[in-house]
Parts: sequence; structure tokens; C-alpha cells
Amino acid sequence: MRTLFLLVVLSLAAPLAVVADPAGYSRLSMPAPHHGRSLQGAIWYPPRASGRETVIAENAVFYGVTVSENAPMADGEHPLVLLSHGLGGHVRSLAWLAAGIAERGAIVVAVNHPNSTWGDFDLKAGIDHWTRVQDLTLALDKVLADPEIGPHVDPDRIMAAGFSYGGWTALSMGGLRGHLAGFAAYCEANQATSVCQDIARADVELLELSAKAWDASYRDERITHVAAIDPGLTWGLEAAHASDLIRCVTLVGLGQGDDRLIATDFDASGFAALLPDADILRFSPAGHFSALPLCKPNAEAILNEEGDDPVCTDPFGADRAALHAAIVEKLSADLNL
Repeated sequence: MRTLFLLVVLSLAAPLAVVADPAGYSRLSMPAPHHGRSLQGAIWYPPRASGRETVIAENAVFYGVTVSENAPMADGEHPLVLLSHGLGGHVRSLAWLAAGIAERGAIVVAVNHPNSTWGDFDLKAGIDHWTRVQDLTLALDKVLADPEIGPHVDPDRIMAAGFSYGGWTALSMGGLRGHLAGFAAYCEANQATSVCQDIARADVELLELSAKAWDASYRDERITHVAAIDPGLTWGLEAAHASDLIRCVTLVGLGQGDDRLIATDFDASGFAALLPDADILRFSPAGHFSALPLCKPNAEAILNEEGDDPVCTDPFGADRAALHAAIVEKLSADLNL
């Protein structure tokens, strides 16, 4: 296990990214039979020429990112990244990561996971974590079959990546298996933790779910790399559940001590110890929500007024922009970009 602890005075840890042309960008839509409806998403990619330059994923709280909409894709083969958002997130939530890696030369495909996306949320259905892998598998099938995209994909560099619940999705796609009994025991003993409270409020009885489905392997043999940022659902796992996980894994942990979200603390859960070959990056000062987009000056006040989650309140001294740059740098290096 190679471990890096990065103090996010991150100017010391993250080299300045080379200024690049905006990533190409287009929207994605496909039928999703396992949901009984369509699946929406987006694709970022290295452009060969300019398209219509526009800003996406911007609102009153978050800064957006500049992209080149419908630009032609650059010639040659490129690595492919399948990107999964967190619980209640959206493809916009990780646009900074998608655009950053695409500017380095990767094709990035992200989807809005039905039942666990902002504006489309039903935890009783969304807790069926394997449906998220099915979403990414469907997206991978679609882009590989696309005559405009498929020939540009390097099959030896296909990464599943994600944040929070999406980090679990990426790990699952790489071969990690769940352990329903272990996770249920964790929630029984730690009912005050945020994820267990959310599950209880949704009237989900974990032990009434299908252990066969929860604990099955959803590995996609096409995946060559995994990157998981503060992944969820890692409590209650044992060595046997990680035995089929691919070896090229990067884990990113956000915060330490009181700033670490216990539900995604892969050190406290013992999960990190199950992956002796993983690269592990730990950022501090930082918090779980430091992986969300850059916040505007009045963002905290807006969120406070609306009684929303404090997703723009980072620990003192945190540098969200530098943290983002370091994550882009690491994932790009994993893909030899």
C-alpha cells in the first residue's frame, strides 16, 4: 500500500495544471430497461477543434466549468473514465473532475443514477446499489458501440471512478462485493451516523433486503482501474469481499479527526487495510463535501438561509481548488496521461 498524506496547504502537494483548451462536451441519453425509463448523462472528451464554448454546472451556489459543446473528438485512442456521483448528487457535481481529466486527454462518461440523483431521489429504490453499476455498464456498452466514440477508446485504460456512494459504485464495478449482514450490524450499532439515519428515515430495513443481490459480484471485466473518493458502504467488509477487486485502485480520503465523515472513513471501517496494493491519498484540512464544486462567495449564506446541507463549509485552512487539482493530477497519472 502506498500512502500519501497531503496537507491542503496543497500548493505544496499539487503541481499547477497545464492550461488546456476546454474539454469537449455533449449530452447522453439511453434506454435503461432495469429502471423502466431512460438514463441521462454527459460525456467530456479531448477535442480536435473548437465547438460552442459554454459554461455548465453553474448556479447561485457553485461555479461552473467551461466546455466546448459538441466539438469534434481528438484523433487517436484515449482512456475512458466512467464517473459516478454521490447520494443525491448529479453529473454536475463532479463536472470539475470530468472536465479536468478530459482536458488531460481522457473520455469521461457520467450518468444521473435514477433514484439517487438530485431531483430524482427515492432511497428505498436507490439503496439497491447494484443498479448503479448497471447504469455504468449500460453507458459503457453505449459508448463502445458508438461509431464516433468507440474507436477512440483504449481498452487497456478504462477506469471506474466515483465520489461517496459513487465511490462504492466504482469499487463494485471493479470487483468489490458487498456484505449486507456486516453493514446492517454497523448501522445497528451506530444508528446516529448520517447514512444509517437516512436509511432509517426512508423506512428501509436492511436485513429485509436481498443478501443475494447485495453481496453478489458486479465486476465488469473491462474495468482496468478504480478510483474512489470517500467511498460509502465500506463498513462491515471482510477480506473475502475484496478478493476479486482489481489491483489498480486509488482511494482518496477527505479530512481527519472531527472533519472526517465517519460513514465514508475507510480507515476506521478497516476497508483500507483490506487493500494492500492500493494507492491511498488522504487530504487534510478537508471535509467530505470538499469534493463538490467550487463555491461562490455568498454560497454559505444562501445554504444557511435555505436550511440546506453545509456543502460549502470546509474546515479552516482547506483549499478546495488545490484539492481538486491534486485529484485530477492523480487520476490522470493513473491513466498515464
